Amino acid sequence: MIAQKVIIWAFLCKICATWRAVTCWLLAEIFHSSPECLFSALANKIDLQGKGTKVKFIIATIKPFKLEEVREALTDIGVRGMMVTEIKGFGSQSGHTEIYRGAEYAVNFVPKIKLEIVVGADMADQVIETITKTARTGKIGDGKIFVLDAQQAIRVRTGETNGDAL
Repeated sequence: MIAQKVIIWAFLCKICATWRAVTCWLLAEIFHSSPECLFSALANKIDLQGKGTKVKFIIATIKPFKLEEVREALTDIGVRGMMVTEIKGFGSQSGHTEIYRGAEYAVNFVPKIKLEIVVGADMADQVIETITKTARTGKIGDGKIFVLDAQQAIRVRTGETNGDAL
């Protein structure tokens, strides 16, 4: 399926190159610039699949004691929901050693909290900035944030999609 889409896209771009001279004035009029490819420009200007507002899937790992502070800050900026999971992992801090009842043992996986948040693309930067500011302690192990394009969001109860489903 993906290979077919790539082939169709390449074919459309080839057509675009053929018609570039004819459509250059139209492109400049619509996009206020002369993009390399009509179809790339259209894809950036409008959603060709007709699925509405684009959404972003934000995955953040934070220290457990920062959860409530981050949740409050995100609620204040208008985030209406999130999924929270208790996880264990390690990054550059590579665990640590602790002493329990006089015995020293290695903790290879550090407890963390994973937040999963889906927001409209227009709100993603604000959410990322809020998480970064609120979760930061300045010490190693503050966490990571990953941002992915969500292909589609659907509210099960109503069938609403994308931005309306959030």
